[in-house]
Amino acid sequence: MLRLAGILYSMIATTLAGSLVVVALVSGYDTLQPILIAAAAGALVALPVTWLVTRAIYSES
Repeated sequence: MLRLAGILYSMIATTLAGSLVVVALVSGYDTLQPILIAAAAGALVALPVTWLVTRAIYSES
């Protein structure tokens, strides 16, 4: 389960961090600090999302 979670996290974290960075840039926050905060927030939000997706995949197997 941990191997699947690691693979999923790499995809989910990249997607969420990138999306939040785009939201920050579109909102007008174009300096380094808001962009880094958005990327870090995406990486943190990806942890529970990855756990939920991994658990859903394993429960259907």
